[in-house]
Amino acid sequence: MFVFANFLLAVAKVADILLTIYLYILIARAIISWVNPDPYNPIVNFLYRSTEPVLSRVRRFLPDMGGLDLSPIIVLVAIYFLQSFLVRSIYDLAYKMKLGMGGMP
Repeated sequence: MFVFANFLLAVAKVADILLTIYLYILIARAIISWVNPDPYNPIVNFLYRSTEPVLSRVRRFLPDMGGLDLSPIIVLVAIYFLQSFLVRSIYDLAYKMKLGMGGMP
């Protein structure tokens, strides 16, 4: 059972790292959107391609704010929620599994 607990710990750590990386990509996308970036720049292209699928889904549910895009803020809050709730819950489950196995002969 400790192998499964270690697997859960690894899954939680990888999920936390991936969510953090996506958070920084999303922040970079928001900062880039304040200026007039060259759409043919590979970095700008990567930022748009990696964030637009998520942001467009969120935009469908938001009312028109007259040019103000709140979708990055919604996604940032969702990432924070996933890190605070889901990743920590997986960590807690894995540690409880490890502690539960520690008392068995």
